[in-house]
Amino acid sequence: MNPVEIEQAISELAEAPFDAAEFPFAFLEAFGRKATEIKKLRKGDTNKSDLGGILQRNNIHIAACAPGAVSHTLVALKNSAATTKFKAKFILATDGQEFEAEDLIGGETVACTFQQFPDHFGLFLPLAGISTVKQIRESAFDIKATGRLNRLYIELLKDNPEWGTAERRHDMNHFMARLIFCFFAEDTDILNGEDLFTATVDQMSNRDGSNTHEVISEIFRAMNTAIPDRAAANLPRWADAFPYVNGGLFSGSTEVPHFSKIAQRYLSHIGGLDWTKINPDIFGSMIQAVADEDERSVLGMHYTSVPNILKVLNPLFLDDLNAALEEAGDSVRKLANLRARIAKIRVFDPACGSGNFLVIAYKELRAIEAVINERRGEADRKTDIPLTNYRGIELRDFSAEIARLALIIAEYQCDVIYRGQKEALAEFLPLDSQNWITCGNALRLDWLSICPPTGTGVKFQSEDLFQSPLDQAQIDFENEGGETYICGNPPYVGDKKQSSSQKEEMEDLLSGRTKKWKSLDYVGAWFVKAADFGRHTECSAAFVATNSICQGQQVPVLWPIISAETQEIIFAHTSFKWSNLASHNAGVMVVIVGISNVPRQEKFVYTTDNKGKTVSVVAKSITPYLAPGQPVYVQSRSKPISAIPEMLLGNFAKDGGYLILEKDEIAGLDPIASQFVRPMFGGQEFIKSHARYCFWIEDTDIEVAKQSKMLLERLSRVAANRLASPKKATQAWSKQPHRFVEIRSPKYSQAMVLPIVSSENREFFPVGLLPENAIVNYAFGMYDAPLWAMALVASRLHLAWIATVCGKMKTDFRYSNTMGWNTFPVPKLTEKNREDLTRCAEDILLAREAHFPATIADLYNPETMPENLRAAHDRNDETLERIYIGRRFRNDTERLEKLFDMYTKMNTKVPV
Repeated sequence: MNPVEIEQAISELAEAPFDAAEFPFAFLEAFGRKATEIKKLRKGDTNKSDLGGILQRNNIHIAACAPGAVSHTLVALKNSAATTKFKAKFILATDGQEFEAEDLIGGETVACTFQQFPDHFGLFLPLAGISTVKQIRESAFDIKATGRLNRLYIELLKDNPEWGTAERRHDMNHFMARLIFCFFAEDTDILNGEDLFTATVDQMSNRDGSNTHEVISEIFRAMNTAIPDRAAANLPRWADAFPYVNGGLFSGSTEVPHFSKIAQRYLSHIGGLDWTKINPDIFGSMIQAVADEDERSVLGMHYTSVPNILKVLNPLFLDDLNAALEEAGDSVRKLANLRARIAKIRVFDPACGSGNFLVIAYKELRAIEAVINERRGEADRKTDIPLTNYRGIELRDFSAEIARLALIIAEYQCDVIYRGQKEALAEFLPLDSQNWITCGNALRLDWLSICPPTGTGVKFQSEDLFQSPLDQAQIDFENEGGETYICGNPPYVGDKKQSSSQKEEMEDLLSGRTKKWKSLDYVGAWFVKAADFGRHTECSAAFVATNSICQGQQVPVLWPIISAETQEIIFAHTSFKWSNLASHNAGVMVVIVGISNVPRQEKFVYTTDNKGKTVSVVAKSITPYLAPGQPVYVQSRSKPISAIPEMLLGNFAKDGGYLILEKDEIAGLDPIASQFVRPMFGGQEFIKSHARYCFWIEDTDIEVAKQSKMLLERLSRVAANRLASPKKATQAWSKQPHRFVEIRSPKYSQAMVLPIVSSENREFFPVGLLPENAIVNYAFGMYDAPLWAMALVASRLHLAWIATVCGKMKTDFRYSNTMGWNTFPVPKLTEKNREDLTRCAEDILLAREAHFPATIADLYNPETMPENLRAAHDRNDETLERIYIGRRFRNDTERLEKLFDMYTKMNTKVPV
């Protein structure tokens, strides 16, 4: 269940007659607990309560009690031996009148009336398996409003199916935007009357809802009719009470979908909410899902968190402005200059969605302006910051409308906070008809025409703010000398998942600049467009992006294009998980990269440590791999750049499985076939210590092998399988069915193996020695390599390098010999260095052996890693890092800075 569904179920439970015996089960059902779980609790099979309530192990202890005994019961639940023994995370007590609960892990408590407990449903979201954050707990209203609007939207489409078609979808979405404005306006006194919209619709509509569409249509018509024109408009008296809104929100058609009795009831319920609590920066993103059928499964979870947005905006420009504010102190002149500067700042989001980046930027700048006004003794001063400075492009028309509306609401709320409700109301209506959001394809539109360097040259003008999607913004004003900041969270879409139209957009933009544009993620195009924008004016840009554009093969494709436009990286946030709570985005690893053609003396690399705290490092310059250092592009190499052993990809049979065996098959082989069996390890077999086996037959042994009927049968099947391949090269190998098709390992005694993929949770990349004569399969191998090479691979230094230059598979480390090993900078090792590193590798192997039969997976679990093994790795890291700089590195940022410096120097001397 998603948060909206949970909130609805909880609200219905609070409104229903209280049944003490049934309440605990209904509460758990509302949070999506499975019917089988509830059935077992009812029977008592899994109920562990010692107080006559319901206790679900590792979950919650609930007790319904006598009237007036709620507080006493909650104390009893907390002191219950069963609560402790069975690790309840929550306790809850209620008598149907009062409601009290506590999160025993986080310490948060709730005490309210029974009818009010749905407002606190966010506290209990872990019961539904949703990893919650503080912000969603504080946005109960936004989730509740989203759910109510979603139910109305779906109900209206039942009775008005044509409004759900592509031809009418804009009309439906525009209607919903109008409703949202009306609900907000009536609760903030903008409509000059308490609950004016909801009350008027309720009073003037028939009980069956048959004329509700006519009533709402007349209200909309009134709000689009100026006061001098009212007499000629022949409005009903009850509609004439509504103010003139203008701004294009109610212009054009006033057609309204037909309402059923149920739909009218939903409308009334929505109007009953307190819309003064709306958070436009959160609500806008949530409401996007209402109009997008594909996103409804995560309704109420679809928003970009404010802390994540500030990770972009703070280093882009807010930190600088706050520093200027601190430096200005109480200087009247400096404060006035800063205020004038802020008034000219333009924020442009070319993938703005419902406008959350723009709304947060606007609110943050209004907050700084308010401090300035207060210090200057002008607290009631009207803002100098125009909404028209906050511009966006959005592909979906409903999201574009919501973005405009969110900014309008944000402006009003800021006016109330900083100037007072009276002043805010006096200047709110009529709305301005200027438009700041363009509905269109950001990669097809000319950004300069939407956000021109000096505010001139806009091609399109209209009085209609909301009514129709546009291909150009509708604004024309001067902003000479103002700063421009481009920001946002563009669509990611990897190269393999791009649609044909997205591929065309990428080709049109990039084909003249690089032949390898097909390998780029879609988001890379936004960086190129931002760099192109900077060709004509000074500007800075920062986007949230998939971390793959700063790793592996994409770096030498994308970033030379950016630097060619005289752009440099001014700040970066290294990889972190993007938390917007949507389940389909839960595992997305992103980076934030800021670029500019305006020089900055200090640049910052931000990282998130193991405790979730953001730390920063100052740098003179930043590489495209988001480490301090001069710009460098690591290219794959066929041979190592350093004096280290050669590493090769494993051997592949392409045999249909007939040359491969499991362990239990070996006992049934005849003596001849048995002598050709060799253990075989891919990366996962190595990590799990579970070998597979294969027939390994050299050309010189083929005649002996043919004496085994078992082998002859298998080889004939290998030949048939290869002949059936559509690839001619594979077909040719049917003549040598005894051989693996791809054999890369030389003659050797000992193989050192490295997996291709390793879990992101491991602190060290796994590497080890295979049994004698073992075959390396889906993995990388070094053959008869010195043990000191293992010390290099197993180091934090090497892990930092491959995590940066190789890229990742989802969130896991992805190894590459040509990118990770052959490019790895290693100083010239003395004989003493090699001896020391060999001893370190031996210590790691001995520490592993001491815990036999524990697997690599067991040993390198970060929570259970043996202390002696961790100590062996720590000695290895210290030994190696002292070879590099004479001491331990402070962090990965310093490691990468040294490695990139070495790579740059070595790459000029060693041919690829």
